Amino acid sequence: MTKAELRKDYLQKRLTLTEADCLQLSRQLCEHFFFSIDVSFVKVLHIFLPIEKKNEPNTWLIIDRLRREFPNVRLSIPKANGDLNNFYFEGLHQLENSSWGIPEPKQGIPTPAEKIDLVLIPLLAFDKNGHRVGYGKGYYDRFLSSCRKDCRKIGLSLFEPIDQIEDITVEDVKMNGCVTPSTFFNF
Repeated sequence: MTKAELRKDYLQKRLTLTEADCLQLSRQLCEHFFFSIDVSFVKVLHIFLPIEKKNEPNTWLIIDRLRREFPNVRLSIPKANGDLNNFYFEGLHQLENSSWGIPEPKQGIPTPAEKIDLVLIPLLAFDKNGHRVGYGKGYYDRFLSSCRKDCRKIGLSLFEPIDQIEDITVEDVKMNGCVTPSTFFNF
């Protein structure tokens, strides 16, 4: 399938989830994240904040656990305005909803891309080769291209992978892995 077909299908698939299903899948995803990913080496972790109306994985579960169990890990969150700008996460007081309903920092200390050790990536679908389909604006591909070569790029998906995305381009940045509610895929 093409990215456009997958984008349409998987967004619809996610929107059919009930709030309870989405929360249960997010809890399972969170458990697999901490079981599969060693965050002891991480100094700065970039994490997206969920768009609730699109039933994105509830990353607040990961954020809360990181802040409790790994207080030395600094969290960085995105703000989309032409490109993806990143800011150290200070707390809920820092956030406001964008026009797209995305919680974003209204102010804060910028996070240089070269300081980030691990990026948790939003996606709609992914394949068994480590390629992903997002919302189609290219924010994350541009951002990931600016990160260090050794920065780990891990997707978070509520669904299992498809075999292959047909229309991958050289601009599409491949993930190192992807966490789902059932397992971790290493690429």
